[in-house]
Amino acid sequence: MENLRLWIDYIWGNVSTFLFDADTPGHKLLLMLVAIALFVVVMGAILLAVDKPKRIPNWVVTLGFAGPAVIALAFGLLYPALRTVYASFLNRNGTAVVGLDNYVRAFTEPAFQVVLRNTALWVLLVPTLATLTGLIYAVLVDRTRFEKAAKVLIFLPMAISLVGASIIWRFVYEVRGGSQQQTGLLNQLIVMFGGEPYQFLINSPWNTLFLLVVLIWIQAGFAMTILSAAIKAIPDDIVEAATLDGLSGIKMFRYITVPSIRPALVVVLTTIAMTTLKVFDIVRTMTGGQFNTSVVANEFYQQSFVRGDFGMGAALAVILFVIVIPIIVYNVRQLRLSEEIR
Repeated sequence: MENLRLWIDYIWGNVSTFLFDADTPGHKLLLMLVAIALFVVVMGAILLAVDKPKRIPNWVVTLGFAGPAVIALAFGLLYPALRTVYASFLNRNGTAVVGLDNYVRAFTEPAFQVVLRNTALWVLLVPTLATLTGLIYAVLVDRTRFEKAAKVLIFLPMAISLVGASIIWRFVYEVRGGSQQQTGLLNQLIVMFGGEPYQFLINSPWNTLFLLVVLIWIQAGFAMTILSAAIKAIPDDIVEAATLDGLSGIKMFRYITVPSIRPALVVVLTTIAMTTLKVFDIVRTMTGGQFNTSVVANEFYQQSFVRGDFGMGAALAVILFVIVIPIIVYNVRQLRLSEEIR
């Protein structure tokens, strides 16, 4: 038994060194070729099983296709989730069980209450304002001569990463003290009209609202694209009947357009809400979570990797996960309802 264990340790040591310690171009190339060969062998075995279904039971074929994906999901999602939940009941070093202490801290300490308040503001304002902006824009440019150019203009921010957009808006909000010439666009406009430079990213709680603008700017293009497609899908006979009944303008928008695109509105709102809950890049890039601007996603990173409080970080990650679940469930239910109606 001892010899068997030594052989296993020896083999695993060589395999792990080959897999994880690739430090030369030749080693990396060889590792890539081995990975490709393994992929070809696995796919060949699966295709061979599918090619002769009479000789192999269906459950074997199903297992061949779904098994690797299920194993990957279990290893990449299920295990980390369970490990995070368990870690949320441990102390900062993960050496002792502290029960619900981390969750009590998250909801009672003033610093964490500010984080939860900011997260609530993001989730309430960003999906609402981004969707409203996209909807109004889609309605206004629909079937106009400059429709394509206008849509490209508002969709362009979607092509920028959140970090890139954050850097752009940091320049917009930049402020210089004294008599120095302002380089930030907004402060330059304020000075031109006789005002004093303003610290957009420092003065709380308004700085959180100025951070919200970045994500709204990005997500408005996404909302416009989905809602514009939904508006164009409204049957012409419905619009013509409403026109004959005397509806136009605001009434047409309220009684025909909005009810007709309700499923698309729900998808856009919930999708942007989930994106907002996970927002990290904007806060981290523009303020680093300082000046009372931190949100749950950023605070999770701060507690886990900066302050080394892994128990508190895990608790914040679990809280974020629990908040996301109802939104996902509601989104799935609405999609099923819309499919049943069709």
